Amino acid sequence: MAFVKNIFWNKEEARLRAGWRLVLQFVILILFMVILAILDSILADSLPRSPMGKSDSILLPIELLVAFLLSVWFAGRFLDRRRFADFGFRFSPSWWVDLGFGLALGALMITTIFSIELVAGWTTITETFKSGINGIAFPIDILWAMVTFICVGIFEELLARGYQLKNLAEGLNFKFFSPKGAIVLAALDTSAFFGLLHASNPSASMISTLNLMLAGILYATAYLLTGELAVPIGFHIMWNFFEGSVFGFPVSGFDPGTTFIATRQGGPDLWTGGAFGPEAGLLGTGARLVGILLIIGWVRLRYGKVSLQEELATPDLLVRKHEEA
Repeated sequence: MAFVKNIFWNKEEARLRAGWRLVLQFVILILFMVILAILDSILADSLPRSPMGKSDSILLPIELLVAFLLSVWFAGRFLDRRRFADFGFRFSPSWWVDLGFGLALGALMITTIFSIELVAGWTTITETFKSGINGIAFPIDILWAMVTFICVGIFEELLARGYQLKNLAEGLNFKFFSPKGAIVLAALDTSAFFGLLHASNPSASMISTLNLMLAGILYATAYLLTGELAVPIGFHIMWNFFEGSVFGFPVSGFDPGTTFIATRQGGPDLWTGGAFGPEAGLLGTGARLVGILLIIGWVRLRYGKVSLQEELATPDLLVRKHEEA
């Protein structure tokens, strides 16, 4: 009986083991999503559809954000026994500065890709101030696009980096792995999962999946070096927004609908990503690699050194217990 209990329960930490916490958090997430989907179906006739997913409610991004936030809060409170802030949301002045850097870097990387394609003649501007929702003024439409990408950036980083990576790192931090080894392996695992989540998107390919795994490594790099989600959230939001709603590229295979500049892509798909967007092209690969280097440079400039945050693999509840002893 003790052996069976040990499989599920960590006696020293007085909580479920990391693997079971990850499974239950996912189950809780699905339950919240089902509840919100039921509410959405009740209001379906009174809500416009999303321009990016014609069968989806325009409120879908907010519904998903609420479901992800509630599931992580609930799992953190009752399964992990930690504060919500410990998932990468310690809102210090430094946190907001890092968020600003992430926003600027995401915009810069996509702007660079657009500039290269424009100079090379691989993309053509066909329209400006294009609205994806009939009957809605462009300023309102583009504002909603920004809200959508803000929601996506927050809930994807909260799940993949804030919750999954942290719990995996804690679970892997045992006698066969050092804390640094545990967080690196956790980062690789969650990055692979992040890429595979997009493998079923329209026009997905092997390159797009590998590039999105690389994107996961970029986001994880920022998280592992700062211990916070500010940089990855900022980068994620602006990469998507500038990609789809500023330059009119497909966003992971989806037509953005609303955009400041509507474009038609030509050129070699190997470089541009074709119908999937820059995330499936070698230009996207290069941008991610340069982004990783710039993030490392930023951390060096801001904090004076570049080092992995080993505490990501150490449960904070144990730290507090030892300090109180």
